[in-house]
Amino acid sequence: MACAVFGLSACGGSDKPANTGQAAAQCPPGQYFDGQMCQTPGAAVGQPQPVATAAPGTTAPGTPSTVPATPGGTPTAPVVTSAPGTPAQALDPTAAAAATQLLTPLAAQNAPGAKALGAAIAGNFQQGQVLETQVQMNPGKCYTVVGAAVPTVTNLDIELVPLMPVPGLASPVVAADQTQAATAVVGAAPNCFKWAWPVAGPMKVVVRVSAGQGMAAAQVFEK
Repeated sequence: MACAVFGLSACGGSDKPANTGQAAAQCPPGQYFDGQMCQTPGAAVGQPQPVATAAPGTTAPGTPSTVPATPGGTPTAPVVTSAPGTPAQALDPTAAAAATQLLTPLAAQNAPGAKALGAAIAGNFQQGQVLETQVQMNPGKCYTVVGAAVPTVTNLDIELVPLMPVPGLASPVVAADQTQAATAVVGAAPNCFKWAWPVAGPMKVVVRVSAGQGMAAAQVFEK
């Protein structure tokens, strides 16, 4: 009768010892007593599972990476886009002679043998302001863009941007000046920016005064 009331495990009929709770106190920290032996949570008997840890300077498994990767696992380079800017005051090239006259020696050095494509773009800039123009680029041709500013401008930048940006991207920059100066050159000799498409297409030239203020001008050359 006692067995019917308290269960078989307390009356013999099985050699499994009763779980009195005393053995649990003897398990190492981080383990528990399952009635027979000490166990590690989430591990099978005798098969402890390794804990994933991060090596110094890396993220732990399952942590999202801030650098996108290609399917092969190679990180992809971020796309450089043209920053917006308020328009500068456009000037006739002759009215901006203090800047346009600086283009001739700059072109002779960086675009020898090339011819000017269209008129120069010129303006009076405040810091952060931009001027834009469009040029038609032709298959097999090479292009150089030179820019110059008066001494009150301490950094002039030039960017080449597709007229019709790639869908989903904000005006990707395909070539840009890398100097910190009152002059800027894209495609300096002996290199140039080559139009790779088999048909002609438009390109936008962005002239930007990133530091300082004053008159600046730029000219596209084709070879």
